[in-house]
Amino acid sequence: MVGTRVGFLGPPGSFGEEALMTQADLAAGELVSMQSMTEILAEVEAGTIHAGFVAIENSIEGTVNSVIDALVFDCHVLVQREVEFEVTQNLLVPAGTELADITRVVSFPNALGQCRRWVGTNLPGAELVAATSTSEAARMVAGGGLGAGASAALGSALAAKIHGLDVVVPHVEDHAGNMTRFVLVSSPGPGRIPAPTGHDKTTVVCFQRANEPGSLAAILGLFKAFDINLTKLESRPAKTGLGDYCFVIDFEGHIADEVVAECLRDLHTSLAELKYLGSYPAAGEHGPAIRRDADEKWRAADAWIHDLRLWIGG
Repeated sequence: MVGTRVGFLGPPGSFGEEALMTQADLAAGELVSMQSMTEILAEVEAGTIHAGFVAIENSIEGTVNSVIDALVFDCHVLVQREVEFEVTQNLLVPAGTELADITRVVSFPNALGQCRRWVGTNLPGAELVAATSTSEAARMVAGGGLGAGASAALGSALAAKIHGLDVVVPHVEDHAGNMTRFVLVSSPGPGRIPAPTGHDKTTVVCFQRANEPGSLAAILGLFKAFDINLTKLESRPAKTGLGDYCFVIDFEGHIADEVVAECLRDLHTSLAELKYLGSYPAAGEHGPAIRRDADEKWRAADAWIHDLRLWIGG
């Protein structure tokens, strides 16, 4: 993707940049540091960047609400792929700062949540200060001027290196296997839905006609009827009134699959609104092997159909 402008949450040294760099084609593009993930999405929709790379979910803190709400209500973009990345939070301090000196911890709110128990146990009474990203937190701590007492940031080892900080305590996340799910998004249009791979996900947002008993069950019943496996179901306030919710649903399959297309037709008919957020290659340790297996099975099935069609009479 040489020449492609890809927005990520900066400044440089963020976990978003680290995760993005695991994707060789994205790393070859022009990387654009931005101040917030909602700004990234807005700039993708406006066309000032070709793609945006944003965090959407964390295994400890759950959904990144600002991103989900922007995808659901504020912008029209398509998910191109998902990337799962293991996050290692570190306590970063200016050189010479001891653990006992720290009176303030600065970081992105989700990162503070991922380390809540460790901070409460090891830095009781420390002030928690929100920053727009973990890398911005490192920049703030390196710059000083945050007030009396010593400040520390929660962030990556890369951010520590960039901003001249020391990693005074590594691995301060509360749970091992701290995974964050990122998605790459682009503006919608012809040719913008990735081709099916045999190991795909689709994401939609379901808006009910009314808050009635059994309305969610009816939605789920359609997926069951078509034997489609859901991988995530989340309710979000519909912003139309207290008690009104919409449902963000990830499920296995691609819009090119007939069974998925039929299910979406039925959902579109029965709901007040159905917003399509994309069909894209699923991440995961075994994803490449599953895709290879699906491709081999498809080629075998195609050869079988070809041989049978040779029997068709003129």
